[in-house]
Amino acid sequence: MPGNVDITVPHAARIYDYALGGDHHLEVDREFWERAKKLMPSAEVLARANRAFLGRAVRWLTSAGVTQFLDIGSGIPTIGNVHEVAQEANPEAKVMYVDIDPIAVEQSRSLLRGNPRARVIEGDLRRPESVIYHPDVLDLLDFAQPLAVLTVAVWHFVPDAAKPAEIIAKIGDALVKDSYLVLSHLGHDPTPAGQEEQARVVKLYENTPTPATIRSAEEVAAMIGPGFEILEPGVTAVSDWFADPEDADDPRTPTGLGAVARKR
Repeated sequence: MPGNVDITVPHAARIYDYALGGDHHLEVDREFWERAKKLMPSAEVLARANRAFLGRAVRWLTSAGVTQFLDIGSGIPTIGNVHEVAQEANPEAKVMYVDIDPIAVEQSRSLLRGNPRARVIEGDLRRPESVIYHPDVLDLLDFAQPLAVLTVAVWHFVPDAAKPAEIIAKIGDALVKDSYLVLSHLGHDPTPAGQEEQARVVKLYENTPTPATIRSAEEVAAMIGPGFEILEPGVTAVSDWFADPEDADDPRTPTGLGAVARKR
């Protein structure tokens, strides 16, 4: 446990780990998630649907020949993590995890020990140059070749004031043609009752280091910008993005938006 971390404050990475059934979280994170679920009962379904989307996207990318992954805002490599999914398809696949939470980073280092093709650094999505040009990132990944940048369940923690579209443009500038961007984002609930639940959860997140912002599918598409081509089926519910047939009976998640885009 890093000595400079306030363990009385919940953090998104550890909250998400707990929501997915992982083992790397604190009591304050568990208490926060239980409160969030009471305010928005669909939160657990959404968390798991988002994780399933990540897994399907990584499998799709490996089938397209991608062998390098930069996962920014990765949280803790817990159930359904990127390196296991990618390396199951291709043992040569390389994964660099990046997260802003030092506890998540230290726990990730422990989990990744012994895997030379998967590493982790502490970094901030809002400062993409400090991530892309980090010595450890450049040592593992070859930016002269296509790679996939994964930004899943993180953009709703980037406020408008941080200019997310400019961040994505800077990431795109560092990528060669036919690289990919994967993202997911909290979207607006289509029902009045759901909107009230979301408003309560957003209010709850104001008490954490990562307040949440909800955006529409149109806003997410605009955020991705002209440097990338959004692939079919576009910005859609994560549960609908190339859903597995065996999951047909699972509940839809219209509040969870996802997309995969290719660098032009």
